[in-house]
Amino acid sequence: MGAAACYYLVRRGNRVLGIEQFDLPHDRGSHAGQSRIIRKAYFEHPDYVPLLQRSYDNWRAFENEVSNRYYFDTGVVYFGTNDNPTMVGVRKSAELYHVPIHNYDIKEQRKRWPMFRLPDNFEAILEPDAGFVTPERTISGFAAEAEKLGATILRRTAVRSWKYERGRVRVITDKGEFTAEKLVISAGAWTANLLPQLQRRLRVTRQMLAWVMPRNTAQLSPEKFPCWFVEDPDLGSFYGFPVVHDSISPGPVGLKLAHHYDGEPSRPDEVDGPVPEAEIEKLRNFLRTYMPDVGEDIIATRKCLYTNSPDEDFIIDLLPGHDGRVTIACGFSGHGFKFVPAVGEILADLATNGKTDLPIDFLSLKRFDG
Repeated sequence: MGAAACYYLVRRGNRVLGIEQFDLPHDRGSHAGQSRIIRKAYFEHPDYVPLLQRSYDNWRAFENEVSNRYYFDTGVVYFGTNDNPTMVGVRKSAELYHVPIHNYDIKEQRKRWPMFRLPDNFEAILEPDAGFVTPERTISGFAAEAEKLGATILRRTAVRSWKYERGRVRVITDKGEFTAEKLVISAGAWTANLLPQLQRRLRVTRQMLAWVMPRNTAQLSPEKFPCWFVEDPDLGSFYGFPVVHDSISPGPVGLKLAHHYDGEPSRPDEVDGPVPEAEIEKLRNFLRTYMPDVGEDIIATRKCLYTNSPDEDFIIDLLPGHDGRVTIACGFSGHGFKFVPAVGEILADLATNGKTDLPIDFLSLKRFDG
C-alpha cells in the first residue's frame, strides 16, 4: 500500500518521501510468498466489489505504463456445498455487480479438474475474470516507478515515532528527522507501534504458506490450471495457485497452498522461527483428502503476518484530531493485496484532497464509535 501511495502521490506532482524499515520487498510482513489471488465475486462483502473494479483498472493501467505484467488471469474456482458462506457470498456479489461466473455439478467438476477429489455434495463456481498477482514484483515496480518520477524512498530506515505540531508532521527515524505537510501511515503489522490508539483494534497473527512438488507439473501450469478455494465443512477455507515458475515471480517452483484461518497470535518481530509441524500436517491431510494425485512432498514453507481488524474489514481514513494531515491504512486482515492499486490511489486522494470519490465509508474508523 505504501509503495503504491508513493507512486500515485508523486504522479500528481507532490514531493514524496517513503520510509521503509526493511528492504523492498522483504519477507517480514504480509506480502511475502510469490503470489496473491485477485477476484471480483467477493464473498467477504459485496461493498468491496467497486474497489476491486478500480483495482483491476489500475493494474491494467500500471502494466501498460511500465510495459510489465503483474496480473495473471488464470481464473478462480470455488469448491464447496451450496449453502457454504463462501459459495453464497460469491453468488451474491456476482449477482449484485454482474460478475460473470459459471456453475459446475460434480460430474463436470471431475472432468474439468480431475486433480481434485471432491465430495458428491460439492458444487463448483468458476470466476473466469480472476487470477493472481505477484506481490514482490508489484512492490518493486511501484517503488521503482515512484523513484523514476522523483520520489525518494529510504530503505532500512526505521521510524521511531512521529508528532503533529503547528500544522506540520515530524517523523523521527533511526537515521534522522523529517518534516512534511502530510503523513500517510501504512505500516502493516507494525501499525500499533505508530498508532497506539488503534492497538486494541488490531490483532496480528502468523500464517503459513507452503509449496508442494506435484507429480505432474505440466497440467498445473497457469495456462491450464486456475487458482482455487476448497471449503472444508469442518476446517474451513483452503486455497492455492498454479505452479508458478520463477521467471514469472521469484520463489519456490511448486504448487502453493495455504489454510485461511485465525492464525497464531504474534508480534511482528516474531515472524522468524520454525513452522509448527501441526500446521504442515494439516496441509498434508488436506492434500491426502482433496488432491491425492498431487502428492504431499512439501518442499518449502513461508510465514506471513495478518493484521486483523475486529470485523476483518480494512481501516482506511483520516486520523481524527490531526486536521486532515494524517492518513492511515491498516487492518487488511489477510485479504488486502489485490486492492493495492486502488488503495494507493485512495491514500493519495485523502492525503491531497481530504476525500476520495471511491466508496470507502464502510472502511472508516467511525464504524467503531460507541
